Amino acid sequence: MIPGGGQPNMQQLLQQAQKMQQDLARAQEELAATEVEGQSGGGLVKATVTGSGELRGLVIDPKAVDPEDTETLADLVVAAVQAANDNAQALQQDKLGPLAQGLGGGGIPGLPF
Repeated sequence: MIPGGGQPNMQQLLQQAQKMQQDLARAQEELAATEVEGQSGGGLVKATVTGSGELRGLVIDPKAVDPEDTETLADLVVAAVQAANDNAQALQQDKLGPLAQGLGGGGIPGLPF
């Protein structure tokens, strides 16, 4: 409810929504440009992903390569990529969490988000 029982200023609400949208777009651009790393096997396999989850790089230490045991290497790669994606999700929460709270936390009365 608006203090004093008045109607909300629609222009002000629209400006606030537009600013939130711009802040969200800027945060998404930053996420796409930021790289995070995950590793497994004590650093034998390292995966690099963007903050938005795009796999950008994979480094495999030659010590991790055993032609007789490719399953372990595959497991290490999956674990490193998962660790990198977990780090990307944490970064997303840091960047987008406050913006989402502004949208869903009653930031703009009367709007459905």
